[in-house]
Amino acid sequence: MRAKAFMNPYLAGFLLGLVLLNTIYITGHGLGASGGTKSMVAATVKAVAPDHYANTRYYQEAEAEHPGSPLKNWLFFEIIGVFIGAFASGVISDRVALKLEKGKGVSNTVRIIASITGGLLFGFGSQLGRGCTSGSALSGMAVMSFGGIITMLAIFGSAYMLAYFFRKLWINK
Repeated sequence: MRAKAFMNPYLAGFLLGLVLLNTIYITGHGLGASGGTKSMVAATVKAVAPDHYANTRYYQEAEAEHPGSPLKNWLFFEIIGVFIGAFASGVISDRVALKLEKGKGVSNTVRIIASITGGLLFGFGSQLGRGCTSGSALSGMAVMSFGGIITMLAIFGSAYMLAYFFRKLWINK
């Protein structure tokens, strides 16, 4: 079975906007992933090191927001839905496979290290900026937040400036 073509990016962007609009209308909050990730980290710390969890202000604030379990945060369930939806989309379009996307001149080890490092840096930055791309930038821009506009400009501007240094991970020569 041949893989189906990708969705038109303009249509995909329009549909994402409708999902975001409905999310804000139904829940009163925008989309975001870093809050759900924080909840998973807090639940792990609570299970592995309960004394540290009980004596750390950061975790106590999380506990106050979501009494009983940090996993009662709706963003945690959003992340689960994203994984289920991505898998379903892959099955429907016949794209489910384990493969590593990279340029020809890049080893698997370099690609994996670069991906993990980039993910960790972006996660750290999302905590400094009080939100990830979807939460701070997309949801912020949807409500015309000045901070959301600045976040989007910073994310895309820094990506554009740094692309030159990381292009060898993707260019096929």
